[in-house]
Amino acid sequence: MMARGWIPKACLGALLMLAPLATASAQAPVSTLDRIVETGTLRIGYSPDSAPFSYLDADNSIIGYSIDLCGRVAELLQRQLGLAELDIAYVRRTPSDRVALLKNGDIDIECVASTNNAERRNSVAFSYPHFMTAVQFVALKAGGLSALADLKGRTVTSTSGTTVIGSLNAVSRERNLNIAVMSTPDHETGFDLMATGRVSAFVMDGILLAAMAANAEDPGLFMLSSDALGPPEPYGLMLRHDDAPFTDAVNAALLEIFTQGEIGAIYEKWFTMPIPPHGVNLHFPMSDALAAAFAAPAVVGD
Repeated sequence: MMARGWIPKACLGALLMLAPLATASAQAPVSTLDRIVETGTLRIGYSPDSAPFSYLDADNSIIGYSIDLCGRVAELLQRQLGLAELDIAYVRRTPSDRVALLKNGDIDIECVASTNNAERRNSVAFSYPHFMTAVQFVALKAGGLSALADLKGRTVTSTSGTTVIGSLNAVSRERNLNIAVMSTPDHETGFDLMATGRVSAFVMDGILLAAMAANAEDPGLFMLSSDALGPPEPYGLMLRHDDAPFTDAVNAALLEIFTQGEIGAIYEKWFTMPIPPHGVNLHFPMSDALAAAFAAPAVVGD
């Protein structure tokens, strides 16, 4: 699925130099910045079911916190590169194909909710963090499941292509919980299996679970776990490996957004105010740790 939108002309001025033009050799890596200048298009990977980061509204518009953030990044990239116009092509991605789409050049940047950890950094690069969350589970309130220990011997589900399944299996082994993990192709399927009682719980990043439960037909049926699989981990915008000029350009844009007073309004819009499609307020104020990360952005893993 593709959707396109035009970014209005911004004031010109280069904040950083473009990377050298790619050589004619077929073996030479393609510079993302060069390709953006040549085509006038930035390709953004999005998700249809990762509220409030990236999802579809009732009219199938692509919306969310990460989408707004990347829209502003695109405006600043346009200014950095001195482009009169910058077209955005939205490309649907799934948790299982997002890395391949980046490596193949089908998308330039993934604007959803991807955890930045050591394993994933072997395959892709990440921007400065734009959120932090821990892995929890959601279950039917009637089942009385609240702590990880309550999942002992039960079947749960999680989304394939995420880091959650590996973490859950590791915790299960360490604590001798014998949890059976069923993988699903997307978040909606996993939540539905839990909501209809076919599995005991759906395990995923806490903020995604909170958003899905809040937007369910009857939010009162569900309960978020009282504990987590581990400490909060950062989300970052996912980028291609070994394309430092583009990563630097994205981080230069984020630095301006984070430190010049813009990020507060963007965050509040999606986490402390009613959001589409049902006008649910997640009541999720910015944590001190995230505020500190915005005040002094740093690349995780350096």
